[in-house]
Amino acid sequence: MSHASGGFALLHEDAALLVLDKPPGLLCVPGRGTDKQDCLSARVQAVYPDARIVHRLDMATSGLVLMARGPNHQRWLSAAFEARDVGKRYVAWVAGAVNCGAEEWSTINLPVGADWPNRPRQIVDQINGKPSTTRWRQAPLAGQHPYGLSSRIELEPLTGRTHQLRVHMAAIGHPIRGDALYAGGDGDTGVDRLLLHATSLTLKHPVSGLTLHVESTVPF
Repeated sequence: MSHASGGFALLHEDAALLVLDKPPGLLCVPGRGTDKQDCLSARVQAVYPDARIVHRLDMATSGLVLMARGPNHQRWLSAAFEARDVGKRYVAWVAGAVNCGAEEWSTINLPVGADWPNRPRQIVDQINGKPSTTRWRQAPLAGQHPYGLSSRIELEPLTGRTHQLRVHMAAIGHPIRGDALYAGGDGDTGVDRLLLHATSLTLKHPVSGLTLHVESTVPF
């Protein structure tokens, strides 16, 4: 299901919520300045006036974004995200060869905070950073390896800090390919975007109580 005329792709729609597939390079919400008013939420609200943001993806990240319909569902879904009751999975390509298998998850526990002189950059901050947890593992790869010395991984953020996945992978020596903020451009010749995609969402539906699972095809 899609709304190409509205400038967005819609993967799930019901009376309580919408699940969108955001392209890279599009803001989730308006930014500062007249040149940053085009965004996913504005496009969706032009068709669904009751749609409200519950969470966000970075502008450079593609994939699944959930929006609530109406304030009551927004409060319920926001609380579910806050309580970590929403399962989120990402796929990324990272620099280097990772030392983990596809069966066992590894965990990164590093506090993340703002790099104030260099915002919007974030850093690992052991003193002022907020606790941040990411699970990750090597992802299966079919066919040829397209990005040189890189690894395809799956990620599950257990907290929702700004740039968390990008900061965590860079901190352990495997920055996400195409990341202008954290990879420094090293080895990213031929990569024209951040190779990070939100590929699945799993949650309890606020009305039916049934498990809702939505997937988006990884475009790289």
